[in-house]
Amino acid sequence: MAKLILLRHGQSQWNLLNRFTGWVDVTLSEKGIKEAANAGKKIKDIPIDVIFTSELVRAQMTATLAMDKHVSNAPLLFIHSKGKGKEWGADCCLKEALNECIPTYVSWHLNERYYGKLQGMNKDEARQKFGKDQVHIWRRSFDIPPPSGESLKMTLKRTVPYFKKEILPKLKKKNVLIAAHGNSLRAISMFLEDLSEEEVLKLEIPTGKPIIYDYKRNQFKKVK
Repeated sequence: MAKLILLRHGQSQWNLLNRFTGWVDVTLSEKGIKEAANAGKKIKDIPIDVIFTSELVRAQMTATLAMDKHVSNAPLLFIHSKGKGKEWGADCCLKEALNECIPTYVSWHLNERYYGKLQGMNKDEARQKFGKDQVHIWRRSFDIPPPSGESLKMTLKRTVPYFKKEILPKLKKKNVLIAAHGNSLRAISMFLEDLSEEEVLKLEIPTGKPIIYDYKRNQFKKVK
């Protein structure tokens, strides 16, 4: 039986400022750094063989800070999939050294939902400009995107196929940590728990709190 751990990044600087963040690459706040470290304490005794994270630094910081508390003391090895980062990085390294690290794969497929023209806007200002009900629809509906952005349904269409192709095969033999974002993790949770469109809209993914699943015989069971 393998374990899958979902971890939403800690509070970011723009979470703190109440701004729509999406794909804007902002760092963690002081609170977010503490949340990531506390999350690490909760999973420090669970063997973790491989990590997946998004291209956004707040998720990568969360993975790094959380694993800093892990009993393995193993360094994270960020694996680049293209360019000189791939050619001159892990692909050109002594394999014995690689085996001492936890491979950490980075993909845009795990990025937060793209908020389009709302990115950078204060949420209260957005409510004043577009109306409270309209902003609520953009934030909480399943298939209605914000202007020039992604809906949760659109996010699912890039996130879940990546999970099935790249992450699920690893769970046959390995424990996996995914450090990502509220909406990309909601999309994955929808798949793992077979949630309806109505159910997933009620699902909250808290910052900095690990969600753990047991994986056995092609079934996921959330650990309470």
